Amino acid sequence: MSATQTNLSNDEEISTPAATEERVSPPKPNLGRLADFPALYYVSFLAVLLIAAATGNLPDSMLAGFAATIILGGLFIWIGNTVPVLRDFGLPTILCTFVPSILIFMGVMPENLIAVVQNFVKGYGFLDFFVVTIIAGSILGMPRALLLKAGPRFIVPLIGCLIATFSIVGLLGLVTGFGFIEGILFIAAPIMAGGLGVGALPMSEMYAARTGGSSADFMGDLMSAVVMANIVCILIAGIYNGIGKRGIQPFVGFNGNGELMRIKGKAGDLTSPPKKDVASFLSLGKGLAIAGILFIVGNLVAAFIPGLHPYAWTIIIAAAIKIFGLFPKELEDASSEWGDMIGAFLIPALLVGVSITYISIEEVLQSLSNPMFIVLTIVTVLVATLSSGILGWLVKLNFVEASITPGLVMADTGGSGDVSVLSAAGRMHLMPFAALTNRIGGALVLFVTSLLVPFFG
Repeated sequence: MSATQTNLSNDEEISTPAATEERVSPPKPNLGRLADFPALYYVSFLAVLLIAAATGNLPDSMLAGFAATIILGGLFIWIGNTVPVLRDFGLPTILCTFVPSILIFMGVMPENLIAVVQNFVKGYGFLDFFVVTIIAGSILGMPRALLLKAGPRFIVPLIGCLIATFSIVGLLGLVTGFGFIEGILFIAAPIMAGGLGVGALPMSEMYAARTGGSSADFMGDLMSAVVMANIVCILIAGIYNGIGKRGIQPFVGFNGNGELMRIKGKAGDLTSPPKKDVASFLSLGKGLAIAGILFIVGNLVAAFIPGLHPYAWTIIIAAAIKIFGLFPKELEDASSEWGDMIGAFLIPALLVGVSITYISIEEVLQSLSNPMFIVLTIVTVLVATLSSGILGWLVKLNFVEASITPGLVMADTGGSGDVSVLSAAGRMHLMPFAALTNRIGGALVLFVTSLLVPFFG
């Protein structure tokens, strides 16, 4: 990109083509298939799982844990996607996150199933498996060209909205008695991590390590904030879409009608290469090994240099590898493909596992009964989107588009949350920037959180 294109004071208008795509809703579920299995076979699998659990014969093993969470997660995702309108507002994610814990609360989930899933998530380390895989794949798979071309402008609203959100929510927590650090760690941080995998899940582990308690002690509050914020994000995105369709333009650069930047540049310069639909077995195997080694190194460094959580060290190590080009493209691609595969297939399974293992409905109800908790959650989303839009506009991005990404995308649940938000906003073509937001922003939030944890408790 030329100096003219990267100069932050450039006032020239963008020459990239305008977005013309209509709002995209999640595809309607195929009634002949469940969780991407033929329906008859899926129902058979579910029946086997429930019979084994009801009779106390579900094996306490990693393999049974995978089967249980994948089958149940697929069911809740399918049910959520059958409901018009609400599926656009995160219903599939909400069902996966809360229905299993509600079933436990009602006393209708077999004890054998609960024990197997809880041991799978905690005892066999499914949480570490997922989180480190996503961290490694996201960072090592991040396109350098996109960072170099869009980064100088995009990084301003991304970091700026984090600073603004942490500061304002922390101060509001202080003056209302909720607590400065508590406001950041329990409201702003999990919401702004851009996803569950690098938000509520690892943060609960950090807080538990700090206090000597259990992750379950914190998961209800963290997940409640994340899910509530995701709903607010989708509603705001829909408002932006409605404003755009009515042609409202209160000032120059308010609504780009899908265009993020107001500078000259080629559309191809601002997109990531498409993700592969297939990957070789060898590549996936290497990606698994790389994630494992990064996890080991993160724990090894944490053992000799205490103060940061192993996840934070894993992020630092992966970032250093990417920045200094220490891995050949073959290994970067392997890590990215493995992360993409896990993220595409196992998110419902992870949500179900987290719901059964960590979420207590009693604690969730207690959190939602606190008006200040609700207020701080809504304020977090509003500050994120407004500060991101203002800062983006100052560096020649369009206000609405910069409000959506990085603003709203930082505050949604990542993955399915990004799809829901961009779909509600009618701007699905901004998905590459949503991915960039989640990768950089999520890693940054997790790192900053690890620095603040010592002040908690």
